[in-house]
Amino acid sequence: MVELKTDTSIDAMHEAGQVVARALTAVRKAAGVGVSLLELDEVAHGVLREAGASSPFLGYRPSFAPTPFPAVLCVSVNDAIVHGVPDRYRLLDGDLVSIDFGAELGGWVGDSALSFVVGTPRTADLRLIETAERALAAGIGAAVVGNRIGDIAHAIGTVCRGAGYGIPDGFGGHGIGRRMHEDPGVPNEGRPGRGMRLRHGMVLAIEPMVVAGGTDGYHAAPDGWTLKTNDGSRAAHAEHTVAITDAGPRILTAR
Repeated sequence: MVELKTDTSIDAMHEAGQVVARALTAVRKAAGVGVSLLELDEVAHGVLREAGASSPFLGYRPSFAPTPFPAVLCVSVNDAIVHGVPDRYRLLDGDLVSIDFGAELGGWVGDSALSFVVGTPRTADLRLIETAERALAAGIGAAVVGNRIGDIAHAIGTVCRGAGYGIPDGFGGHGIGRRMHEDPGVPNEGRPGRGMRLRHGMVLAIEPMVVAGGTDGYHAAPDGWTLKTNDGSRAAHAEHTVAITDAGPRILTAR
């Protein structure tokens, strides 16, 4: 069931979204050659503590997970697509890093992600990241009252496939509100004019993921959480929490 949020609730979700935005900004600033993934997780934890917010990631255990998630931050490096578990790995020059973070404040959740390169970037990585961001912008542009979920999916997929990149099978965005994952699902590829019609008050986490090698397959790392590309190529991820309103899409996690 899809819950339509009131304007007051959307304002409250914006407050949670701004905690997410501050954390992502802080983590990106802290990321550098020699910094460990655990240190980045602690930076994000500090933003939560300062805001009086909690983490919807920490302890989360969906049906596919062998253990509860042990951190507040997902950090996926190079060929990791999503759900990377922070560990003692220290970033190297040229690493492509995707950060996914959520915050719960006042009973409402925000969720967002970004990708960047540490140190000296490869041109191919910059193009991959730019495509993920462009696909996100296209999806947000389609998130208007009267459109359908398929219009968002088609907008994202057109950008990603047009660039020659893969789209991980079965992964995409989702509704969000009191819980991190709510109905409806928001695929990263689909047919326009299909699916649920968008209405004022719907709030969606829109999140394209792209694989440089052009393939869609992935596998889980030994930790049971981190999803890696099957072809070993790099991946990028971009995400915002977006409210559908009569005035147009409102990005609640804008940085």
